Amino acid sequence: MSTRKLRVLVITSSTRPGALGPAVARWLEDALAGPADDLGVELVPVSLADLGLPFLDEEEHPSSGVYRHEHTRRWSALVDAADGFIAVTPEYNYGMPGSLKNALDYLSAEWAWKPIGFVSYGNTSAGTRSVQHAKQVVTTLRLVPLGATVAIRIGDAVEHGVLRPEIRRDGAAASMLDELVRLANALRPMRERARPEAVPGPVLGSYARTLTPEDAAEVTVLQRCCWTEEAIVNATLDIPALHESLADVRSWLGEWDATGLLLDGRLLGMVRTRRSGTAWEIGRLAVAPDLRGHGLGGWLLDLAESAAAPGCDRLLLHTGAKSLRNIDFYKNRGYLPTAHGDGVTTLVKDLAR
Repeated sequence: MSTRKLRVLVITSSTRPGALGPAVARWLEDALAGPADDLGVELVPVSLADLGLPFLDEEEHPSSGVYRHEHTRRWSALVDAADGFIAVTPEYNYGMPGSLKNALDYLSAEWAWKPIGFVSYGNTSAGTRSVQHAKQVVTTLRLVPLGATVAIRIGDAVEHGVLRPEIRRDGAAASMLDELVRLANALRPMRERARPEAVPGPVLGSYARTLTPEDAAEVTVLQRCCWTEEAIVNATLDIPALHESLADVRSWLGEWDATGLLLDGRLLGMVRTRRSGTAWEIGRLAVAPDLRGHGLGGWLLDLAESAAAPGCDRLLLHTGAKSLRNIDFYKNRGYLPTAHGDGVTTLVKDLAR
């Protein structure tokens, strides 16, 4: 699983001048500062009043992703980059404010498979009817509402426009954030698979995406599993993939173009590529041991070969000199052994252009 910080938008919904919303949002940000740091969360405050979205004015349907106006593109970028949301909302006439409904309606795919929590405030019902109204809308957008909420009764909690300190309310906010983080992590594969850059994989529901230094932990585990067999076959532990630290893996993930094949959050396989002179070098082709023999390695190799940079005239890869199964696999794919040395076999395949 990625170690990237989760990005959570804290959306102040009311746009009414003099509204209580900004004070509630300030309390929430203060209350969550410590828990957010502990949980690896970046809280990003967003005020719909400051955002200044007019009443929905895009010609194309939001599902098209075609936005004519700059204010829509700014809002789209904010929401798209987020992993989850907390909406701070009042209750207006048994429902959420029109400003929140309008902001939700502007977009479509950007919301999908992300959790949303609610901090409501009001008088009689502490804003809970606003939350119930909002939940009907957000589920249609494939947002996933939390079970945990924070409801604030204005008469009991507010004095001179400021929220009185209350340990139980702070604890409720921290519990909500904890649930949001767990759900955001659980939904991450759904979000990644829905991204336009994700490539459908050979296993139903699987997808390929670029691996980054944030994926170093999963890559380290996979390569240690996969190269143990290589060590046994070649009777040597002098294999870099077995000794690289997390920092080493993070470093080469920043230098190579690496692709991972994933399913439901699990890294099934990977391959890395880079240009080396006029050769396209392919390395660290790996498939989880329990999935070998199902065509995943060949699929990843095809993907790596197809990414060869213009001007490259050959494909180049290496494997253990005694890794006969690997060598036979590469030979069947058109690679020819060209050199042996230090226990390593180098194989080359000409690129037809």
